[in-house]
This record gives sequence, structure tokens and C-alpha cells, in this order.
Amino acid sequence: MPAKTVAPAFPGFVPETLKFLKALGFHQTREWFEENRALYVSAVKDPLEGYVAALSQACAARKIPLHGAPKRATFRLNRDVRFSKDKKPYKTNAGRIITRTGLKGSPGLVYTHISPEGCFFAAGFYHPEPEQLAETRKAIVKKPAAWLAVQKKLADAGLELSMNEALKRNPQGFPEVDPGLVNVVRARNFIVRRPLPDKLLLDGGKLVEAAAAFAKDALPLLQFGWKTMG
Repeated sequence: MPAKTVAPAFPGFVPETLKFLKALGFHQTREWFEENRALYVSAVKDPLEGYVAALSQACAARKIPLHGAPKRATFRLNRDVRFSKDKKPYKTNAGRIITRTGLKGSPGLVYTHISPEGCFFAAGFYHPEPEQLAETRKAIVKKPAAWLAVQKKLADAGLELSMNEALKRNPQGFPEVDPGLVNVVRARNFIVRRPLPDKLLLDGGKLVEAAAAFAKDALPLLQFGWKTMG
């Protein structure tokens, strides 16, 4: 367990947060970024670190087994352009995660996406390893009642499993599946999402409360995946 520390009250993001990310989309040069680095730090980097610290404490208070290391739970602003036709060097969004270990590589996470094109919370398992995915599918087919109970809890919270990247046919080894389980067996990710209104970014207390509430609502999915994926 991480050491218990008292994080300062998180005031929220600032109006310049989304403005900076939007401007970065128009000024995709290292020169512009370096000229505006101080704004990046004050409007994006520092608020993100404060947010992760506050959300980690909020989850601990609710006995949600998720936390994040403020300086290590971030996604790089630089894009990996090695194999991409799009050579723009910077992302125009910012994201932070919390996981069981506090690190990015840990399976099962809650993610906060901040972008001028739309903010949202997401939770679950993105691109699990083939063996993990196969074990989860087996568990769903073998004990459907357990999965359907998870699905009902998610639905009661207004959450629905994303079918983005889903297979068009049943995967190998699952020739016949109960009609009520076809979609989930064909899923390649186990992800749920909830929109995040831009105005909520400016109120740190309400933002953290909304994020912790989402984490709690998504916990049945995370617990199911942790059990089946190991």
C-alpha cells in the first residue's frame, strides 16, 4: 500500500488547460512548445499531478483499490511517430490513470481523458494479452450468471461495454455461444465510458467526486477482469 500522505486540496484545472491543448493542435512545432512550456506546466502538467493525488485519496477513502503516482501515471505528450504517416510531434489531449499498483502497465485502470474535442472517464481493460482475453471469455461462457450480474450493475450505473474493435464473428474456440453473450465474447476490449463535461474541470472538488463515483460504478468490471485475467 502507498504511504498515507495528505494531498493539498485540488482546485481544479484552469480555463487555459483546454485552450493550450487546442492551440497546440495549430502549433505543432518544438519551437512553439518551448516558448509556451511554462503555460503547459501551469495549465496541464501541474493540475494533472494534483488531480491524481486527490483522486487517489478519494478512492482510498471509499475503499476503491486504485491509486496513481502523480509523476508516473501520466501519458507522454509526445506522439510516437516512428510507424505513423502523421508526423505531428504532440498529442492534443492529456490523460491520467489510476490502477491497483499506481503504474501504467498494471492491467485494469480508470482513465481521465482531457481534450478540446471532448473529455471523458473510461475504465476497464484495453487490449489485454491474448491469453488474458481467452481466459475472460472462457469464464463468461462457463459461468454466465457471474458476468450477467456484472453487466446489470454496470447498466444500473448507466454504463455499457464498448464494442469498439469487436470481432464480427465468434472467436476461435467459441463456435456456439448463448445469444445473450455473443457481444461480450466478441469484444476485444472490456471498457466502459462516461462523458466528462468541460465545466467540471474547473471545480476540483466536484471533478474528483465525479471521478471517484465513476471508479466505484466501474469496479464490478475491474474486479471481474482482475479475477479472470490474473
